[in-house]
Amino acid sequence: MPDFGALRERMVAQQIAGRGLVGAALLGAFREVPRELFVAPDLAGEAYEDRPLPIEAGQTISQPYIVAFMIDAARVRPGQRVLEIGAGSGYAAAILGRIAAEVVAIERHGELARLAAERMERLGYDNVRIVEGDGTLGFAAGAPYDAILAAAAGRDVPEALLDQLADGGVLVMPVGAPGGAQRLVRVRRRGERFDREELEAVRFVPLIGEQGWPEQRS
Repeated sequence: MPDFGALRERMVAQQIAGRGLVGAALLGAFREVPRELFVAPDLAGEAYEDRPLPIEAGQTISQPYIVAFMIDAARVRPGQRVLEIGAGSGYAAAILGRIAAEVVAIERHGELARLAAERMERLGYDNVRIVEGDGTLGFAAGAPYDAILAAAAGRDVPEALLDQLADGGVLVMPVGAPGGAQRLVRVRRRGERFDREELEAVRFVPLIGEQGWPEQRS
């Protein structure tokens, strides 16, 4: 049986702190959440590698560094309310829940939403709510949000998400076509103005939904 605690510490030191992300709350969250419980048992030994891994419904769990980078870019802090689009396995939502006061994570795949909710309950992360639905429409019932993060690339930032961002809040998400050039963008709301900047090149699955890309039918 691998020493998951040691693997987690090495991951934090090399992949996150070693790349310049050194916020105490961020590193503490990554030290606490057991990533091996968010992948299939036969992949648990690979949970702390520096790469994404496959999960159910043909999706992936993101590379730990990119999760950390997005949380850091969104300036997530204690006491905040956060919305995540694309819960997947629930790993990023769990990390967010160790920092923020309240997290809502939306997932369009029913199987993933159910499994993520079960993990939150099993681990006692009762400030994280998993919702099945169209992430491009956000979750208006919980708005406004101090931070919004999306784990899928949209055509552009959905208007619904901008509307649900609190004044002074920060949104971070990838924008660009599936399989094409994508950039991580950060948007800060200042009243009715939205200040936007591009961060780094990334590669994400498409953000599918009413204000995103259409689902491809085979």
